[in-house]
Amino acid sequence: MEQPSIILRIVCPDRPGLVSKITTWISNYGGNIIHSDHHTDHDAGLFLSRIEWNAKHYPLNKIEINNALEQIISNLNGKFNINYSDEIPNVAIFVSKQNHCLLDLLWRVRNGELKMQVPLIISNHLDLKNIANDFNAQYIYFDTSKFSKKDIEEKMLVHIREFNIELVVLAKYMQILSDSFLKDFSSVINIHHSFLPAFKGSQPYHRAWKKGVKLIGATAHYVTEELDEGPIIDQCTVSVSHRDEVEDLIRKGRDIERIALSRAVRLHLKHQIFVYKSKTAVFD
Repeated sequence: MEQPSIILRIVCPDRPGLVSKITTWISNYGGNIIHSDHHTDHDAGLFLSRIEWNAKHYPLNKIEINNALEQIISNLNGKFNINYSDEIPNVAIFVSKQNHCLLDLLWRVRNGELKMQVPLIISNHLDLKNIANDFNAQYIYFDTSKFSKKDIEEKMLVHIREFNIELVVLAKYMQILSDSFLKDFSSVINIHHSFLPAFKGSQPYHRAWKKGVKLIGATAHYVTEELDEGPIIDQCTVSVSHRDEVEDLIRKGRDIERIALSRAVRLHLKHQIFVYKSKTAVFD
């Protein structure tokens, strides 16, 4: 059985002795380091570090750990995040009509592959309500023809706060979140095909098939105010050939969208992602 652990992520200006300073502090309290990964971005002059150690018998409580790290990291002119592996976050999934990504995520949660709870599913259609019922999630439907985008997003945020949501996953949610929404809640992951910007808009696989593309892909990324330009977390590709029909491209596209999105969510849940300078470093 996996032991609970403490996960520290640090970003600070690069300088000698950084790893030693942090690991010495951990070991001084009897911490047993499980994983230790580091990266130096020489162009940015930044040092990135993810250190995970066993929480069992660690003598400091969460407040004491945070206070100690604030003092250490502030002296390094850096920033840090501290997380605990036994904390299971509440995640909301936004959907429209396509069910493949939603079903895949819920299946992985039920089978213990993704350590999260999904108490809330929000949609602009009623098509997937039965799936929410099957997985004991609250399904909230917003009719976009009756309410303004502003009103809908304000109600979405109310539900996000009500269910104590820490992450929103756009599982083929075919609506654009406004800048105002993202300012209030910025922890959002999206999935889309990787033709962008070549085949923006509707029926991308039909247009890709007409062009005779030989490779299709899916990209999972954090959502920012710039549409589909957020920091990339994971990408997946698959080959296609002249023998493939449009339906084959769509089928293959669904497969890789499921894979890329579930991997991105898992990396986020395991705190293996660093976001900096409009990109990510993924310690997988």
